[in-house]
Amino acid sequence: MNQPLKPASILCIAHNWFPGYPGGLDRYVYELTQHFAAEQDQVELCVLGIPALSANTSPKTLRLTNLAEPEDSLWERLWLIHKNFSRRQAAKPDVINLHFSLYSLPILHKLPARVPVIFTFHGPWASECEQEGASALGVSVMKWIERWVYHRCDRFIVLSKAFGTILHEEYQISWEKIDIVPGGVDTTRFQPNLSRQAARAQLNWEADRTILFTSRRLVQRMGLDKLLTALAQIKPQVPNLWLAIAGRGPLQETLERQVQELALENDVKFLGFLPDEQLPIAYQAADLTVVPSQSLEGFGLILLESLACGTPTLCTPIGGMPEVLQPFCPHLITQSAEATAIAERLRELLTGELPLPSRTDCQEYVSTHFDWHVIAPQIRRVLLEDT
Repeated sequence: MNQPLKPASILCIAHNWFPGYPGGLDRYVYELTQHFAAEQDQVELCVLGIPALSANTSPKTLRLTNLAEPEDSLWERLWLIHKNFSRRQAAKPDVINLHFSLYSLPILHKLPARVPVIFTFHGPWASECEQEGASALGVSVMKWIERWVYHRCDRFIVLSKAFGTILHEEYQISWEKIDIVPGGVDTTRFQPNLSRQAARAQLNWEADRTILFTSRRLVQRMGLDKLLTALAQIKPQVPNLWLAIAGRGPLQETLERQVQELALENDVKFLGFLPDEQLPIAYQAADLTVVPSQSLEGFGLILLESLACGTPTLCTPIGGMPEVLQPFCPHLITQSAEATAIAERLRELLTGELPLPSRTDCQEYVSTHFDWHVIAPQIRRVLLEDT
């Protein structure tokens, strides 16, 4: 049996401050470092966009260093990250945990020698940007940055075997340097503490419709166009269906036109930015959360958040998402990422041909396997195994 590790000093360099800049990576880092600090580790978190008053409300064991502002130009950000990291006064840490290659680049030469550097790989940054329309030159520069940063790292954490494979095959990182530790979820925040009707009342959603929910950035690889097509296909069998889409992105006008072309104006609502405090309510208001991703979905924290709130979630067989749902309920994974496969599985679930897991089963599965009290110690052991 593993013995408890003594308190450690952990330096974490990540992306943007959560919840000011909500995103899966930012939430992951925020919740993980909060957990470490609560367990009496001395944690320094270096990110962009930290409000001035946040230091006063953070645990004494969590030190916050604001590197720059996300609204600064790229070159200003990189220069300020270098300058502000150099100015910080802090003791030598036991381990360094990097989370984003671009913001790690300006401080690589400032990292203390003989301290293990562990990179948590949240996804192939260059490939994601390429799919969102970045130029060939820009993608080449991003890939160079990624490889340069990864060359400096001693070990890697991935949230799924699927992304471990990308790290191994595309960046030539040996599997011996890669540890797979799934993402975690705060089950005190994401929990089934409202009835479905009460949640709908709080959001002013209709009480008598079958509601699907998804929270996605409105970009091509998220597959929202496929979901809209699937919705139109099953409308004759499930006429009372309503889809709520939270999120913003460059495809909003295109998706809104698709809704009109499919005659779904009364069946789809674009919520735009959904405040973080409303996210658990939205999960609980829905009958089913749908994640129709088409590529590069390394884990899918949305799956854990929805299940923790007691709401089943349907996903495509993309990236690391099947690794989350396969042990729990395999038929919550579509046969393919195509609209016809999404439509068929939705029809089977919403007409009762296939059973949806209960609210209690969803919540218990996540609490047992993915609560931060389960996941954070696993990450901690990877970070500190060479110290």
